[in-house]
This record gives sequence, C-alpha cells and structure tokens, in this order.
Amino acid sequence: MTLQTKPLTSALKPSRQQKERLQRPINPGRAWRSVFPVAITLLALNIDAARAQTDGETSQAAQDERGTWSFVWENDYFAQTDQNYTNGVRIAYFTGPKQPRGFADVIAQNVLRAGDDAVIRRGFALGHSIFTPRDTDVTAPLSDQHPYAAWLYAEYSAAIERDDTVDQLTIQAGVVGPSAGGEFVQNNWHSLIGVDPALGWDNQIDDEFGVVLSYDRKLRDRLIVDKPAVMADITPSFGASLGNIRTHARLGITLRIGPDLPSDYGPPRVRPSLAGSGYFSPRRPFGWYVFFGAEARAVAHDIFLDGSLFRDNDPSVTSKTLVGDFQTGLVAQFRSVQIAYTYIVRTREFEEQLDRHRFGAVSLSVKF
Repeated sequence: MTLQTKPLTSALKPSRQQKERLQRPINPGRAWRSVFPVAITLLALNIDAARAQTDGETSQAAQDERGTWSFVWENDYFAQTDQNYTNGVRIAYFTGPKQPRGFADVIAQNVLRAGDDAVIRRGFALGHSIFTPRDTDVTAPLSDQHPYAAWLYAEYSAAIERDDTVDQLTIQAGVVGPSAGGEFVQNNWHSLIGVDPALGWDNQIDDEFGVVLSYDRKLRDRLIVDKPAVMADITPSFGASLGNIRTHARLGITLRIGPDLPSDYGPPRVRPSLAGSGYFSPRRPFGWYVFFGAEARAVAHDIFLDGSLFRDNDPSVTSKTLVGDFQTGLVAQFRSVQIAYTYIVRTREFEEQLDRHRFGAVSLSVKF
C-alpha cells in the first residue's frame, strides 16, 4: 500500500525527495501488531499536528444527526467466575435529535421540562440477564447463595440534553422466571462451549411480570485538565429506580482521561450498572480515553435477592441496603464506531455472599 498526495496549487508542488518519502510502502503487519499501544503512542506524539489538521475532522453536528446502535455483553467469565450476576446482554438503539411526538412529547415537555434549547433523543432496547448461585452442580435449593433467576425485558427511554445536564427517563417491562428462558440460554451456551450445565434451575424465582421506572441525571462533563497532550473531565450523576423488579437510589461519578476527549458519557452498560448515555458524537476520525467510575446504591428491593413483593415462597437471601460498583476501562472510537471494555468490582449484595463480585463488560456501538 502506498500513500499519495495532491499538489495544493499549480504553483506549489512537492519536491522529488518529498514524493519519495510519501511513496514508501507501509508494512501493515507491523503497524497492527499492537493496535492500542501504537495508536495511543502515535496520537500522544502527534497531538499538536492532529489539532491543527482540519481536512480529516468529522463534523460533530452531522454525526449527531444519526442514531446509535449498541450491543453490550456482560459476563463474570472475564473474571474467571460463574456465580451471582453471571450474564447480561442488551441491544439498543438511540435516535439522533428528533422532534418528540406522542408519548415522547409528553415525557419531554411535562415530565422532564424540555425547553426550546434542549436536544431530545429516544431509545429502544431489548435485554436479558441471568443470575445463579455459586454451586451450580447442586440440584437442591441453596438458602445461603444467590437464587436462580432470569430477567427478559424491553426498554424505552427519552433523553433530554441541555447545556449543563442530561436527563433520561427509562421504562423497562418484562418477565422474571422460567418464561424468561434463563435455563435454556445458560445451559445451551454451556453445552456449546463444553461446560457442565447448571443443575438447580428448578429452584428459580417464579414467573412474574415486572415494570421498572428509572430517572437519571448526568451533569455535563466538567473539564478539570486541558493540556495539549491530555484532557480529563468528570461527570457526576444521580438517579433512582422504582418497580417490583428493583427499587433503589444511586449516586455516581465518572472520570475520563485522554487526548481530545470525544463527546459522550462513558460506554453503554446493563442496568443497574453505572452507564453512559447510550449514544456518542465523534468529533475526529480517531479518539480514545481511559475511565474510572464509582456508584453507590441504596437498595430498598431487589427481586433477584428478596423474591417477589407479592408472594413469600420465592427463594431469597438477606440482601444488603448499600451496594457499590467500582469500574475502570478503555474506550476507542474510530469514525462512527465505538468499542469499549469495562472491568467491574461490585461489593457484597447479600449477607451470605462470601466476597465481592467481579465481572467484565464489552460493548460495540455504531452510528447509522
């Protein structure tokens, strides 16, 4: 592969030596041997040149008109465990800025009080989460371990962006229990990868239709470092969820560090995790950042630990009131594609739990 250039004008032409340098072949194997270290090093060394370049910049306004598709996979396999919250998947779509209609208009104008200067987006998602005890080779009920449970749901969101805040209202509706297909998904996946099946699914939480209403507010990223080679910002957030599946209040903060930080709020995640907004607005062909986050939750009810509010025969454990998430990860954006990896440590969620829970999350987001 060769690089070529065009003369800027008929009077300004590159010299023969410049042409020879530009036409030297590039070794693709060497360039991609270590993708992230090489990209990060090159970007740091050439940040001043990148800032001066205008031809390759992506128009943020034009990119922002497009919607964002995202896929998230969370699994404790990344931490070499198979217990508690063991798997979560979510596929979602967030629109670009839209004129609200119908239900979205009611939420935007009457609930979130969107003014004329607000940017309004709508989101749609499908998700599935699985929970299991520590000892999955036991068929009898385990009163001191996380109950078997699965949660299959659909989700609708309305997000309102203002100059200094982002408000998001989300409604989840779905089913917990055998109808959610947890046993089918987990044991067929285990069969596919050659792992023993989980044997205790007959003891899972019974069927129940569930609804969760959630509100979140993110304060626009506050820039705390603005240097030629590195930037850093923080995004405080708070919110609450109410429903027969989960009821809790939360408070969190995210720190991002990188050159020329792209416009987003962290990668997408599966609730109740500390998550980004579900969309992003790229400003340059390539960008990246590392992030660190923490969230505290005051939990009033969790059906996956406490059982149903409407019956007393579900398996349950002694749930804890305060739960914390600590996470770190890396986000890379190339044109209209964003990939991310997050490593999460979650404090003990119930008294009988032996240790903190660890799991990982990978996500892929694409703008269309």
